Amino acid sequence: MSVDARLEELGITLPEVPASAGNYVHAVRTGDLMHLAGKGPRGSTGKVGTDVSVEDAYSTAQDTGLTLLAVMKSELGSLDRVARVVKVFGMVNAASDFGQQPQVIDGCSDLFVEVFGEAGRHARSAVGMGSLPSQITVEIECIIEVTD
Repeated sequence: MSVDARLEELGITLPEVPASAGNYVHAVRTGDLMHLAGKGPRGSTGKVGTDVSVEDAYSTAQDTGLTLLAVMKSELGSLDRVARVVKVFGMVNAASDFGQQPQVIDGCSDLFVEVFGEAGRHARSAVGMGSLPSQITVEIECIIEVTD
């Protein structure tokens, strides 16, 4: 089954790729690897652990994963060209005593596994930050392996 068919089966519609918020590109390919720039959620702000619950932040990470999928599709023409999700780096705008960053970033990780199956399993870092641009709840970047 193609990845696009899998998205349809899951009832997932990808969002529009947002404009770059600075002097950078959405993705850079080197060899078989494509590095995707960090993306944030559409409209979610606040610190996890004070303003935002873990459950809401999980949904925010899932939404951010949808934007990353949209970037992949825009850059590659088809998500079927993603051979593997190699690495996810998730940053959580967190209260200083918050320690559930992995559970938040699972929103993105779970989405990638749901969409790509075993090829969606990846190495990962999930860290807390004192702040993120525009006070977004999460920012996530990833590296994927690409096939031609």
